[in-house]
Amino acid sequence: MSPPKNPPSSKPPSAPAAASDLELLRTFEPILRFTKGESFFPTDVESYVARAGLWVRLPDGTNKLLVKSGKVDVETLAQHRDHPAGSREFLRLTEPLSVADSARVLTEAARLRREAGEKFHPGIGRLARGGFIPRIFDAVFSLSLFLRGQVPRISAAAAKIAYRETLLKDQRYAYYGRVARHAGWTVLQYWFLYTYNDWRSGFSGANDHEADWENVLLYLYEEDGSLYPEWAAYASHDFHGDELRRRCDDAEEFRLVDGHPIVWVGAGSHASYFQPGEYQAVITLPVPNWIRFLIRSSDYFWTQILGQAGGRRDPRRIPFVDYARGDGKIIGPGEDAEWSPSLIGDDTPWVGDYHGLWGLYANDPLSGENAPAGPMYDPDGHPRRSWYDPLGFAGLDKEPPPPATAEFLEQDLSRIERRQAEIDQVIETKVGELQAMGVELGAIESGPHLRDRHDILVVEIDQLREQITNLRKESWENIALLGALERRRVALQQGQKCSPRAHLLRAAQPVTCGEMRFNRVAEAWAAVSLSLILLIFVGLLVFARHYMWIGLLIMVGTLLLVESILRGHYSRTITAIAAVLAMISAVLVLVHFWLWVIVAVLAGLALFLLVQKLRELRR
Repeated sequence: MSPPKNPPSSKPPSAPAAASDLELLRTFEPILRFTKGESFFPTDVESYVARAGLWVRLPDGTNKLLVKSGKVDVETLAQHRDHPAGSREFLRLTEPLSVADSARVLTEAARLRREAGEKFHPGIGRLARGGFIPRIFDAVFSLSLFLRGQVPRISAAAAKIAYRETLLKDQRYAYYGRVARHAGWTVLQYWFLYTYNDWRSGFSGANDHEADWENVLLYLYEEDGSLYPEWAAYASHDFHGDELRRRCDDAEEFRLVDGHPIVWVGAGSHASYFQPGEYQAVITLPVPNWIRFLIRSSDYFWTQILGQAGGRRDPRRIPFVDYARGDGKIIGPGEDAEWSPSLIGDDTPWVGDYHGLWGLYANDPLSGENAPAGPMYDPDGHPRRSWYDPLGFAGLDKEPPPPATAEFLEQDLSRIERRQAEIDQVIETKVGELQAMGVELGAIESGPHLRDRHDILVVEIDQLREQITNLRKESWENIALLGALERRRVALQQGQKCSPRAHLLRAAQPVTCGEMRFNRVAEAWAAVSLSLILLIFVGLLVFARHYMWIGLLIMVGTLLLVESILRGHYSRTITAIAAVLAMISAVLVLVHFWLWVIVAVLAGLALFLLVQKLRELRR
């Protein structure tokens, strides 16, 4: 299904400035489009909390049950409880299961998948989209889950069953809305609570965790008694500040249906995107500084010294695919499933008074498996920036509302024009002083008895000349700035805006797999290559230890050729191999014939200098 376009001739959506907060939220509430195979959708806080137990992790690393499952409600969350410093409260949706219970849960989850009939098809595997070295780091990342804290895979199946039971009792889809007003902007915040993030277990992503809070923000400005949407910001992986927002008149990047923004939701991760597609989220592993230095040095040598095309990608970066196809369930106005909204604010008890996590605290040092905190707080308990500073969160704190732009523009023009008049007057005065000093300097240059005054005057002249130079530089910069501001004023008077993407240095874009020549073969190779190489290494170690180095050389060469063919980089790989062999040959020549190399270099230098000097004599 092709994404809906903004109707080019439709009147911009608006709402009365006097409308209530709930009316504003409902007027512009988003439409969420999910990927087929998604198991979790926005749920209500009361149902989620009722199924969870409340725990605290004490500073000594032990977990203590505070309120058992079935006895927790939003009032319980808001209650104050004394704990030792360094403790952390958290909800826990799924308790540890016995082997028999685990088998029952897996069987029931499989039955629910069959009944849903929406099987997820990943397409080209994520490992086929990266090179061999990122696959090694991916293996290290996967193995690190055994050492890091992680959410058990059985938890995802148990969460699916619990969420299905919740829907059977009360099939509603909730968001929690907040309206904030800052610096002339009216900010609509839509918060969505998901029972579980199954990105890793369900879609081969980076992490799993209980509970998932996501938010979408819409920024409105007031004009003639009405509020109009100008910007939207979607929380997403790897992006911050300006990168999070799009302007509402950018028809290629932002979609509206009757004033409702369209959000394409990542499968399992629930990240939000402005366009449908498959997004490559990247995890960068922490590595020692010396390894980073080697990577940078090799890239510099390859591109700057050898002059080879293009730098290589950072091999520490592991690709994970976020599937935001929009071919599954749709929730929003005019769709089969509509919203059940609730207002929240600083004075909402469970928002402001509960600082803990909304799911299992897995004690993961990378935090990927730990549950998030609520709308108002970060996992460390500090206030969340998107809550207390929604403008700065999306880089909008430097942007005035459109009606105020002309006023700020006039103020800037007046200020710079006044400064320009001051500069012209100061320059005229200082130039006169400089010329007078020049006359005095000329008069005393021939008088040895005035040497001290001469030296002082030279210093004063240099200082005054530097001041005049700086003032003239500022004057020319002001002239250029006045020209730019004047052009902006004319454009505003004609109803023109700046480019809607002028603020974007990096934007989330769906990835394509055009580089892959043989999709299925590439996927199979990506899946088995690392294990195959390890098995070959074991075979050489056990059965052919005397031919270890030759075997490793053949194995690496074969690996490079297969990778280059599958990724369409055959000619580039051959060039790289030739360059490496040439460097090895050069090193061997230097090692074995270093004396003759030095003799040849010195003789060459002597001949070069001789030719240059003879050319000078002939002139």
